[in-house]
Amino acid sequence: MIIRIFKAIIQEALHEEFEMKFKEISVPMVEKYGGLLSLEIARPTKWNPNEFIMISRWGKEADLIQFAGQHWNEPHIPKGMEQYIDSCSVDHYQQITLTR
Repeated sequence: MIIRIFKAIIQEALHEEFEMKFKEISVPMVEKYGGLLSLEIARPTKWNPNEFIMISRWGKEADLIQFAGQHWNEPHIPKGMEQYIDSCSVDHYQQITLTR
């Protein structure tokens, strides 16, 4: 499983509007891809005052390619969302299975 963590820096004045669009545009866009296993989004806290994140879990690399294309290791911004983002990044991790 591949864990994808997308981070976006949003000016405080745009937080409310961005969060609404994040839920209305970004989430449905990601959810329509079959290889998606789970999806979570989060808003800023006092420790990360302008950072929103999206954590998605994908079954395999081919699923990410279907979602974001050959350059899946780069941020994928839906049309209309770029106007809110000061900067963004994306990181990927292989899940470690815990045995207990």
